[in-house]
Amino acid sequence: MDISILNNALAAAIGLDTVIYALAALGLNIQFGYAGLLNFGQAAFVAIGSYGIASIVSIAGLPFWVGVLVGLLGSVVFALLLGVPTLRLRADYLAIATIAASEVVRLLARSNSLGAYTGGSNGLTGFADDFYAMNPFPQGTYGFGPWQNNERTTWVLLVGWLLVAFVALVTWALMRSPWGRVLKGIREDEDAVRALGKNVYAYKMQALVLGGLVGTLAGFVFSVGRAAVQPDNYATAFTFFAYTVLLLGGAARVLGPVVGAAIFWVVLSLTDGVLRGAIAEGWIPDGLMSTTQVGQVRFMLVGLALMLLMIYRPQGIFGDRRELALDGR
Repeated sequence: MDISILNNALAAAIGLDTVIYALAALGLNIQFGYAGLLNFGQAAFVAIGSYGIASIVSIAGLPFWVGVLVGLLGSVVFALLLGVPTLRLRADYLAIATIAASEVVRLLARSNSLGAYTGGSNGLTGFADDFYAMNPFPQGTYGFGPWQNNERTTWVLLVGWLLVAFVALVTWALMRSPWGRVLKGIREDEDAVRALGKNVYAYKMQALVLGGLVGTLAGFVFSVGRAAVQPDNYATAFTFFAYTVLLLGGAARVLGPVVGAAIFWVVLSLTDGVLRGAIAEGWIPDGLMSTTQVGQVRFMLVGLALMLLMIYRPQGIFGDRRELALDGR
């Protein structure tokens, strides 16, 4: 195996995509793993975080931190608008409603009528300068071995992983509090929790808002890491990948989404490199697969691996089968 393939895979373990999906999955872990909410609209919260910064800085010309605040407030408002009519729905209907709401957000960002504020289908750029102006690292290369990056990438990865550590720590503390124990009870049998005098609807709303805010943090890292936003990056596939990450690492485990994100992107990078190398060496005939088809085939292989994981270990790598008990009423 070419050493560069292994180096790229190792670099992906702590790369930008891993940070983004770890944060998005940490938010889903609060909503789905602990509260049992089948939210399939996490991509919308990520989009709100991204556009909160991009629109405020690029279009309105306001400071970066105002964009962060607008993104967080927008996430709370969206969670309330989404949760008020849907959180009394059964789990499957909630999933359908959240998918639809996520697509509404994406299509609004893509529409020509709001193009003056969102950039339409072309998206927005030129909003990350204030973030990189805070970079404490002088120009150069930092890290060692396969984990070497320039000063810009090092800065955004440092901020991203600090956010991951902060969210994981907060989640760990909350889920060991009485509030977290109520959430777990709602996931398993909300009627029993309601019989104990708890306001189940309020707890669900709190979980939706909190998980959405974590997804918004993923949107912040997404936007400044790529220095651009484009609406099609926030399609439902983003949420499905985040669920893959969550289930891979193990739902209702604090570090499950983090480990799952690292494994997911390492495997994707490794399969991509191995397949391309096999084609270049002639081990895979051109008639069977070309380099343009590698991207699709690697997702097929990862999907097959995930199916086998769900068959033989449905709780994920670090999960507990008992934590998958959901109250679908």
